[in-house]
Amino acid sequence: MILAHDDEGDGPAVVLLHSSVCDRRMWKRQAEVLTAAGHRVIRPDFRGFGESPAPTTPYDEADDLRALLDALGVDRAVLVGSSMGGRVAQEFAARWPSRVIGLLLVCAATRLLPPTADARAFGAEEDALLEAGDVDGAVDLNVRTWLGPAASTDTALAVAEMQRRSFEVQLAAGDVSADRPDFDLGAITAPSLVVSGAHDLDYFGRVADLLAAQIAGAQQRELDWAGHLPNLEDPDRFDPLLLEFVTGLEPVVSAKR
Repeated sequence: MILAHDDEGDGPAVVLLHSSVCDRRMWKRQAEVLTAAGHRVIRPDFRGFGESPAPTTPYDEADDLRALLDALGVDRAVLVGSSMGGRVAQEFAARWPSRVIGLLLVCAATRLLPPTADARAFGAEEDALLEAGDVDGAVDLNVRTWLGPAASTDTALAVAEMQRRSFEVQLAAGDVSADRPDFDLGAITAPSLVVSGAHDLDYFGRVADLLAAQIAGAQQRELDWAGHLPNLEDPDRFDPLLLEFVTGLEPVVSAKR
């Protein structure tokens, strides 16, 4: 299947990959900023999120992304991934390195590091709420956990709406296992920036350290004001970082044309 997506603007392609707390709507403002700066911006919904149906057979999100880019005629792109989207971005960049111009990982997850105590505690509480049929409680837990102190009430409401949508889609579907091949971070060749939030769970700080250590030449930055979703919590502070990274890749793009 081809993932539901938005495809806007013209110029070098930037792909914005959403967190599992949200869907592609989380990147709406950044898509506007990037298209205004002369970029083509692609925002997919992963399976079971937003407007993409839940999987019915074993699946792999990185393969789904490759199929989407193939269908859109995009050979190479900058990948920007938040949390789960960061996990998918790193796996795509490791498996198809020649297709990635740059890699921005924002509070990224990974399959290469087991969960820490705080991540396990969150997962156990969420599971208990969902098993009890308390979707409202699970939505509230996610909003409280994943938004940092800079987030507004409107942002909290938007995240709650996106999280509720994913619960509705996924709980109505049967369990389908993912089929994800192994990958090697050492295979990534794209210029990379690993971003973390000081108010996020400890797990994601450790992931950021791992990614920065294992991706050749990767830069690392911790945002002292941010939680897990900095682009939503304070876009006025996040967007300049995003633009700085993407525009800094222009000499790389030009050299490979």
